[in-house]
Amino acid sequence: MRGVLVNGGLISIQESITSLKPSERKVAEYIINYPEEVINLSIQKLSQRTEVSEATIIRLARTLSYKGFQELKLRIAGDLATKYSSKSYQEISIDGTVDSFIANVSNNNIRSINDTISVLSKEEVEKAIEVLGQARKIALYGIGASGLIAQDFKQKLSRINRWCEAAVDYDTQGTISANLGEQDVVFGISYSGQTKDIIESLQIAKDNGAKVITLTKYGANPVSDLAEIKLFTSSLEKSIRSGAMSSRISQLNVIDILYVGITSRNYDESVAALERTRKAVEDVKKHG
Repeated sequence: MRGVLVNGGLISIQESITSLKPSERKVAEYIINYPEEVINLSIQKLSQRTEVSEATIIRLARTLSYKGFQELKLRIAGDLATKYSSKSYQEISIDGTVDSFIANVSNNNIRSINDTISVLSKEEVEKAIEVLGQARKIALYGIGASGLIAQDFKQKLSRINRWCEAAVDYDTQGTISANLGEQDVVFGISYSGQTKDIIESLQIAKDNGAKVITLTKYGANPVSDLAEIKLFTSSLEKSIRSGAMSSRISQLNVIDILYVGITSRNYDESVAALERTRKAVEDVKKHG
């Protein structure tokens, strides 16, 4: 277990456990309960402890997007080395003090970003930056809170002279999708990965040849199943009240990563566009 420290094994299991097949879930639950033991077990020993086949363990690792059991163990070891805890999210109490609000909300946001880094594929981020940077048109879709993320990305991309449009309702999304083609990209944002309007609008765009990028919570879901490039965020807290906050922060963090990547790949052009837009806004204020 020596070498470069990587993590995310326990996080990816926690995020995916409800969607796993029964035999895979049996192994996953054992790993969550006994991670220190698992990193020292062979696949044969773990098979005996969990009473499942070795093929099931390999399948679980691949379901979690790892090459095999050894990589999964390496990731789990990394989690243990960084003192990972799935219980570290704090509930938001209505009768708490200001100090507890500051500490708990900040802790949840920091934890969500750190967990997202663990499940965010560098290869998929690289692909997304490349595809978005070359797109003729970019369509950004989100409903509700995810719509705010789409609008934030539109504001950023517009400033570096990228043709894009953010749509936050199905009628607008469907209309845009109907006119996209092979040179275009549609970016669907849905934390749950279950949003019906997003699924339908992405399908229209995909049928017309547009490339599909999605940003959802970690794990297989109907939205990410439509994508050629799948980006994931993590937010393991159980409370709906806190989930709506920290998941938004982790989504915005991914958007910022993509924006910086696109800007840096086309640095001179992007800086010139930023200067033009800054000057245009200042001129309007001066003469307003």
